Amino acid sequence: MLEDLSVWTGLPPTQLIICAVIVFIAGLVRGFAGFGLSAVLMASIVVFIPPVELIPVCFLLEAAASLAMFRGGLRDADIGTAAILAICSALGVPLGLALTTSIDVDLSKLIALVIVLSLTILQLMKINILPASQKVALPATGIAAGIVSGLAAVGGMVIALYVLASPKKAREMRGSLVLYLFFGMLTSSVTLYLFGVLEGDAITRGAVFSPLVLAGVFAGSKLFSRSLDQTYRRACLYLLVAFASAGLVRLVIF
Repeated sequence: MLEDLSVWTGLPPTQLIICAVIVFIAGLVRGFAGFGLSAVLMASIVVFIPPVELIPVCFLLEAAASLAMFRGGLRDADIGTAAILAICSALGVPLGLALTTSIDVDLSKLIALVIVLSLTILQLMKINILPASQKVALPATGIAAGIVSGLAAVGGMVIALYVLASPKKAREMRGSLVLYLFFGMLTSSVTLYLFGVLEGDAITRGAVFSPLVLAGVFAGSKLFSRSLDQTYRRACLYLLVAFASAGLVRLVIF
């Protein structure tokens, strides 16, 4: 069985097992926090699978997680906030992609990750980073997330920062993140389809790893249901620190 899966995914057995464990952990993080699946995968599995091949796999696994978590997210989320963030993010992505032609990609990623890390540390220090006017903060955050997504593929972290800086309860924060990522899945599917990257090994790997990510999501959701509001907020902020730091290390090493 392992040999068959190895052939189907194009990964040696040892790498396949390591990837499977990481995918489960990524699902666990997604189930608990409502975000972070792609960040975990991009900070680890990229050692075995090149980014251009890993991005569509991340999309398929995010899609599986989003569909599994959609009902709970819809029930708990601030739907208006999630929708505005998703729409404004979609508007910002083309600008981010356009900037990639004039800015070094690695430099843009470095800048984005340093900003995310700095803002997260400020939140941990309980320093408010939101503008006073939510009418400004909400669309500005969405557009900024879209630009950063186009430049460095870490727009989800920007959205997470905004949501975690709000005074909302943990369940509503998590639900809004889940719903935002669900909307993002719909817009990303169009982009990936137009670029023709959803094919071959990506689909096979996505199919093989989906049960593991769903198992992780289920287990992570159970962990979330036992957490308190403050525990959830701080845990997610520490996750953002870990993701941004891992991304910076990957940029320096690879």
